[in-house]
Amino acid sequence: MKSCKLLYAAAFSAALALAACTPKARVDLVLKDAPGRDVEVRLLEINSWKVLDTLKTASDGSMSYSLEVAEGKPEFVYLYSGGVRLASLLLHKGDRVKVEADTLGAYTVDGSEDSQLLKQTDSAFAAFASEMAALDAQSGKNREMAAAFVKHYREDVAFVVTHPKSLVCVPVLYESLNEYTPVFGQPGDALLFRRVVDSLKTVYPESAYVKALEKETQRREGALELRRRLSGAQEMAFPEILLPGMDGNPKSLTEIASGSKAVLVHFWSPAVADHKMFNLDVLKPIYERYASRGFEIYAVAVASDKTEWASVVASQKLPWINVYDRTGQSMVSYNVADVPASFLISEGKLDRIDGEKGLRRQLDRL
Repeated sequence: MKSCKLLYAAAFSAALALAACTPKARVDLVLKDAPGRDVEVRLLEINSWKVLDTLKTASDGSMSYSLEVAEGKPEFVYLYSGGVRLASLLLHKGDRVKVEADTLGAYTVDGSEDSQLLKQTDSAFAAFASEMAALDAQSGKNREMAAAFVKHYREDVAFVVTHPKSLVCVPVLYESLNEYTPVFGQPGDALLFRRVVDSLKTVYPESAYVKALEKETQRREGALELRRRLSGAQEMAFPEILLPGMDGNPKSLTEIASGSKAVLVHFWSPAVADHKMFNLDVLKPIYERYASRGFEIYAVAVASDKTEWASVVASQKLPWINVYDRTGQSMVSYNVADVPASFLISEGKLDRIDGEKGLRRQLDRL
């Protein structure tokens, strides 16, 4: 009898040791007041979703799911029900995570520090996107939109700098309001991408997410280097702007400056009457006088209504380079808090311009 007990104890210990070595992570979900509800478990595969399973909650709204997670290769897993995201999780090998959620998408998570960080960044971005959408629905809110964008951008930068070895940095770096408005959309952001990916490679060198981020970082670094070569060492004294023009194609400030003696970078709003009058009364006469001598204008319209911008440019027959910035993110690089604002690029230098007289004085000198 004693030998049987010893044998049982040994077998039990072996089972515990085996369980401790298993790569599986476990998620225990309680979906409040939702018995018999279908819950879809999705795995993020870089640019697409893979549905791992669809389970039903028990009579008390509970559900459990386990998946294999390799050492050093955490996985982004998302729970959905009825098209609503219930929870966002970053699971490591052996994690035991408890989630309490409701059918509207509010949830708490315990047992995973990275999943808590992911929830924090997801919530911050959702609040930011909601604020931008609300401002976009109102006219004359360009300044507020620019300020909101700058604030969120700086919060994201602070997050990745303070959590350099968390994979949560990956979805943060890929945040985007829409197809054309990434939070990290400036050429110089390549430097931040490199800093993050180099930190993550020391912890997760085999992670597919880190390898994908490495490729994106290399792409951004290549684009940044190309602009540097096009512009020359002196002309990189000003920040690059790459925004869509009237034909929908991106217009590079660096390329325009490389072929001009002087370029006026002018931030304005087509929704403001004074700005439209400035185009006709000041900029047009100046452009007509100096354009043949190598002068160009790169006009950045900070606007929530693209149609209004296009209509103003067409009706006023503005002959210079006109680009459209829906959120005002280009203003971040130039430290512009409000429009109008103007800068002159000449002789490899960037100078802020104060009014018509200051501009004419600079152009006459050149």
